[in-house]
Amino acid sequence: MKFVLITIIFFIFLSNLNFAQTLDDSMISPPRAKREVKITNMHNQKILDPYSWLRNKNKPEVIRYLNQENQYTASIMADTQKTQKYLFEEMKSRIKETDMSVPTKDGPYIYYSRTREGFQYPVHCRKPAENQAVEQVIFDENAYAKNHAYFATGDIVVSPEHDLLAYSTDVSGSEKFTLKFKNLETGKDYPESISSTTYGLVWAEDNKTVFYTLSDHTGRAYRIMKHRLDTPVASDSIVYEEKDGKYWVGVNKTRDKKFILISSNSSTTSEVRYLKADEPDAEFKVFKPRKQGIEYYLAHQNNDFYILTNEDARNFKILKVSDDSKQQEKPETFIGHDPDILIDDIDAFSDFIVISYREKGLTRLKYYDLKNKNFKDINFNEPVYSVYLDENPEYDTNTIRFRYTSLTTPESVFDYNLISDEKILKKQYEVLGTFRSENYISERIFATAKDGTKIPISLVHRKDQKKEPSPLYLTGYGSYGSSFDPYFSSIRLSLLDRGFSYAIAHVRGGQEMGRQWYEDGKLLKKKNTFNDFIACAEYLINNDYTSPNKLVIQGGSAGGLLVSAVANMRPELFKIVVSDVPFVDVINTMSDPNLPLVKEEYEEWGNPSEAEYFKYMLSY
Repeated sequence: MKFVLITIIFFIFLSNLNFAQTLDDSMISPPRAKREVKITNMHNQKILDPYSWLRNKNKPEVIRYLNQENQYTASIMADTQKTQKYLFEEMKSRIKETDMSVPTKDGPYIYYSRTREGFQYPVHCRKPAENQAVEQVIFDENAYAKNHAYFATGDIVVSPEHDLLAYSTDVSGSEKFTLKFKNLETGKDYPESISSTTYGLVWAEDNKTVFYTLSDHTGRAYRIMKHRLDTPVASDSIVYEEKDGKYWVGVNKTRDKKFILISSNSSTTSEVRYLKADEPDAEFKVFKPRKQGIEYYLAHQNNDFYILTNEDARNFKILKVSDDSKQQEKPETFIGHDPDILIDDIDAFSDFIVISYREKGLTRLKYYDLKNKNFKDINFNEPVYSVYLDENPEYDTNTIRFRYTSLTTPESVFDYNLISDEKILKKQYEVLGTFRSENYISERIFATAKDGTKIPISLVHRKDQKKEPSPLYLTGYGSYGSSFDPYFSSIRLSLLDRGFSYAIAHVRGGQEMGRQWYEDGKLLKKKNTFNDFIACAEYLINNDYTSPNKLVIQGGSAGGLLVSAVANMRPELFKIVVSDVPFVDVINTMSDPNLPLVKEEYEEWGNPSEAEYFKYMLSY
């Protein structure tokens, strides 16, 4: 909300005032960070870093400088306080603060969360599936957040017999969580407390063993540990440790609850270990040894593993093999490779296999009926939308749940009957106030990049907006193969209702148009991402959607690198740049393997210790 709010305020400010003349530099001047030049010699070239001292966030002089920056921001924004408050209240007024999620059946209970007006965090609850009269609160985040300036949950996982809860919390903002256990029948916590865990926790089917994840000093998830309830934490054993810094680990359980899987992944390569979920003290086995550049992921149904892999299949294919390890050398092809369709995921149910895929830049769902042995698509009507499967904890079911959203449609939860093809809307999240979906229109348009590639743009504006250069908020990401799918935002309405258009540039480096789309926007092709974004901006300007004087661009993290790079390449195209927690000091960051995530990022940006990548990074 913060960055949209500031963008609106700045546009109101700029449209009514000569901004440069309103600031008296003698009275309000930005702080100047001191320069302490650190020189690094790489590949016979000196790299200067005058601000490396700012890395030490606990140093008094760093804190003092940050406070000066905050004071400067407060000063130049002081006369917008009323506008800020007005817009914040407007945005908040659309949000239904007292609300409830759609209940999800899992075994003998239905589980859901609810929010209450005036409280910041959700309350997690359940009711018996057969008699839903009595609600049980299993975890009230507000109670745990009390007296803490910061609070977040990592995992909240109920045991197989639904009588125990494993939960992890962070009260520092470090994303290092403390894992604890609660008896849901008595409401009391167990004595053990496990610190420095990260995301990823699974119960074994014995209802007393958990596998959890630890992170190293850089924040990389690198160990899977085993803990038995009511035993000392000091006796927990390491079941797997990933020693290669380019890889991170995770743990999950197949939907049929037969296997626990440990995945070890880099940006380009994966390896899976598996264990029968009812034999937690047995040894994990490697499903298939890692091979550079080959990714694979597993689902299990009946007596078979389904393997989603990119081996000899850039856009992935699905193989099927018996879970008898002796037969793993002879997989059969379930779905072959298609150069025009990227397979994103596979989900196994007792009688159906559901496939999540991308075609022509849009997310799609289809499923295979094992009894009738045929595929069926689930179809949607809007030109720009996103659809994805929900949790679906039940394995033996004919109904799946998915979530659907678009630039004009609030997030909607559907139950879909895989036998009758019936689609039932369970909930569309309410937008309070005067919002009507039919007052807005979304488009899918294409810009042409400098190498001739067509770049999709998802665009939304009010239906009654005139076709003339108007304020436009253009955003993008374009890294890690992470697709920037269109979604609804009630906060965004404060822009649209003031005459803005909102657009997403689906630049290379994401995976919207297939795996090749990602590969053409990373490593030594990274500048395609920047050129694509510039092409999108030029298209929107040349076709009278906006003008350089009315164009805002925004990106966060790696998207912050994107908008910062294009602002340097083509500053005349943009009026405002919102660079949200940007990754911009690529050479100095990637040259220090002790910093968080650096080794894991080599396969995305390259390693500057290699001259070819060093030279290319410097070029942007």
